[in-house]
Amino acid sequence: MEVTQVLLNAQSIDGAVRKNAEESLKHFQEQNLTGFLLLLSGELVSEEKPVETRKLSGLILKNALDAKDQQRKVELVQRWLSLDGNAKSQIKAGLLKTLSSPVSDARSTASQVIAKVAGIELPHKQWPELVGSLLSNVHQLPVHAKQATLETLGYLCEEVSPDVIDQDQVNKILTAVVQGMSASEGNADVRLAATRALYNALGFAQANFSNDMERDYLMRVVCEATLSPEVRIRQAAFECLVSISSTYYEKLAPYIQDIFNITAKAVREDEEPVALQAIEFWSSICDEEIDILEEYGGDFTGDSDIPCFYFIKQAIPALVPMLLETLLKQEEDQDQDEGAWNIAMAGGTCLGLVARTVGDDIVPLVVPFIEENITKQDWRQREAATYAFGSILEGPSPTKLIPLVNVALNFMLSALTKDPNSHVKDTTAWTLGRIFEFLHGSAVDSPIITQANCQQIVVVLLQSMKDTPNVAEKACGALYFLAQGYEEVGPSSPLTPFFQEIVQSLLTVTHREDARESRLRTAAYETLNEVVRCSTDETAPLVLQLVPVIIMELHNTVEGQKLSSDEREKQSELQGLLCGCLQVIIQKLGSSESTKYLFLQYADQIMGLFLSVFACRSATVHEEAMLAIGALAYATGPDFVKYMPEFYRYLEMGLQNFEEYQVCAVTVGVVGDICRALEEKVVPYCDGIMTQLLKNLSSNQLHRSVKPPIFSCFGDIALAVGEYFEKYLMWAMSALQSAAELSTHTTGDDELIEYINTLRNGILEAYSGIFQGFKNSPKTQLLIPYAPHILQFLDGIYMEKDMDDVVMKTAIGVLGDLADTLGSHAASLIQQSVSSKDFLNECLSSEDVMIKESAEWAKLAISRAISV
Repeated sequence: MEVTQVLLNAQSIDGAVRKNAEESLKHFQEQNLTGFLLLLSGELVSEEKPVETRKLSGLILKNALDAKDQQRKVELVQRWLSLDGNAKSQIKAGLLKTLSSPVSDARSTASQVIAKVAGIELPHKQWPELVGSLLSNVHQLPVHAKQATLETLGYLCEEVSPDVIDQDQVNKILTAVVQGMSASEGNADVRLAATRALYNALGFAQANFSNDMERDYLMRVVCEATLSPEVRIRQAAFECLVSISSTYYEKLAPYIQDIFNITAKAVREDEEPVALQAIEFWSSICDEEIDILEEYGGDFTGDSDIPCFYFIKQAIPALVPMLLETLLKQEEDQDQDEGAWNIAMAGGTCLGLVARTVGDDIVPLVVPFIEENITKQDWRQREAATYAFGSILEGPSPTKLIPLVNVALNFMLSALTKDPNSHVKDTTAWTLGRIFEFLHGSAVDSPIITQANCQQIVVVLLQSMKDTPNVAEKACGALYFLAQGYEEVGPSSPLTPFFQEIVQSLLTVTHREDARESRLRTAAYETLNEVVRCSTDETAPLVLQLVPVIIMELHNTVEGQKLSSDEREKQSELQGLLCGCLQVIIQKLGSSESTKYLFLQYADQIMGLFLSVFACRSATVHEEAMLAIGALAYATGPDFVKYMPEFYRYLEMGLQNFEEYQVCAVTVGVVGDICRALEEKVVPYCDGIMTQLLKNLSSNQLHRSVKPPIFSCFGDIALAVGEYFEKYLMWAMSALQSAAELSTHTTGDDELIEYINTLRNGILEAYSGIFQGFKNSPKTQLLIPYAPHILQFLDGIYMEKDMDDVVMKTAIGVLGDLADTLGSHAASLIQQSVSSKDFLNECLSSEDVMIKESAEWAKLAISRAISV
């Protein structure tokens, strides 16, 4: 195979040539993998070959070793490990040789591939000489080989976990990296590669950061690099500081003053990429302290692992003025670009985090800045003052903020309609939204919105919804929080008199020509949904009038015109929003008997539209339409059965959709809604549903987050069909048992523990539904053989001491269900169980009302079972 030409063809602008080349590469790879990989590494290493084919061959090599999809990744790792040893050695030697190539693209590609190979081999105790050969390379010239080797060490640290490399080698890597970073290194590329490598190696430096001398040395080198004449090195050095702030927070005290001076200088004088990282350092310290304070609530007794050093509290007299200065560095077109991020935004974000960290203490430091700038001629000063005010509304206490808001509210309402500058209006509307989000609602004692100013607020917000898209979008957001604050006001809401006008204005916004800019249409529908969700019974007739309007809008999107792909994307987006809107309306009207009866006249029409939406095939819409159908099933109850013959195939499609696993998860939830609505009428569909759910559980392709809801769904089905569940019992229980075994004896990071708790909860909900479904039927004895395993599972999770409150409540409930359903058959088993008694007592004395109630019920059920 003439590989160079094929690789060139694979980058051709001619589609047919490209496709042909890709086919032959794929074919060769399938026919003879070893030969294929050897050819590619030969291409990468050869100095005679064109740079673009060397780069592409390296990229294909890299993709042959790694994939985003977990399942595929495991396959690729196995495939590489089982390759012929000689071929692997030849490929690895070629890769190491390429690090000294004069062509930078070839070197850089090789260093990424080496790291991928290392990520596979080092954990399997293969390629032990790699780190040694890289380190000997660092001391070699030419300079570009040194740069490439440091880059490789960086990628290597990113790829493997710290326990794979022993401490002696870690020390050598760090020494090489730090030498490459030092000011005496004459070559800027080497220094940059070393600084970036340190960023990835910080996780390996636990032992070094615990040693005072080594830590001092590392910190000195990083701080020196922040003063390099090269902007990219300064930026990379600050990125290291940001990472150190979160990884080694508890070691920072001796350096914090120096770091403040360095960051302050960078924020005031350096180029934007560097200044942004300098601000990010303080945002990161805020994140650390917010977490510590939330976890320990400010009382640092002997049991807290990490004390809070109150770095932010000590720094605010200097830190806050520095951040306020950044707010004046806005860019002319900053709001127009969705992903815009600049120094003023970073400063405002950091200021908000500081407010959450220190609370009331920030207010006196910011108020003078607001007062001084809010009425200035220059729009930048007015906007900065407003942004500062909006940033500090979360954190300080309402008692500290409400007097300020009462003074500012009128001024801001006036600025929102009259200020000549769009940026000022945009930030003003955002700030009003923050006021309504944090200082308005049933939790706040003294209301800032009164009968007197409510009308003015609504009028101003509705007027601002006609402004430019970015201002209108923020005005929708403010209205959203205004409505949310009245969620629990009883029979009448201050917004009731304006309900019709608000709904009309929001619908008008959705039809604006420019509604797709600044997410405006989405914001308008989200706000409409919130206004409906928080409305009172008084406005129910108006919500009912909205139904035919939204039906008509949705009907217009499913008319069969031929669309371009851009048009189709717009159509899907709109369908998703309209389905979401109908879902909220259905929930609202379905929740009271009088409105439900009136609403149900539209049910057939709505269901028909949802079915036509499914025919459009788009994932986001599928998810929204599924959720809306779940709400409709709940509202129509047993009558929903008439839609099942037509709906069932879409239900099955949703359950089979592994690619878009969120759709699959939502569909599983809807199966639960349908079971609750139809009860035993769901029986004809159960074989198909259970078969598909069991298939999903045994698949490795399905995202793990869908598995817990599938277990809960078993419980919903069993509860709906009662003893009819017998035909699935053996399969369901076997799946539950293997999952239960998986979910005990786990150690891992917070994310894994959180997932395990979700999984346990799903398993327990399944057991609970099965017990309740079989209760009082002659077939309860079928469950007796499973009881010992279930009790063992409860013992296991109790012993591990890592269950959250949700699992605790469900688990104690299952203990009660077991006793309640099996009666005397369960009594002796429960008495023999290792921890049932302790678990019950712990739940009985819980401060969580829900857990306590479940435990009291379980206690009653157990004592009844024992006394039989």
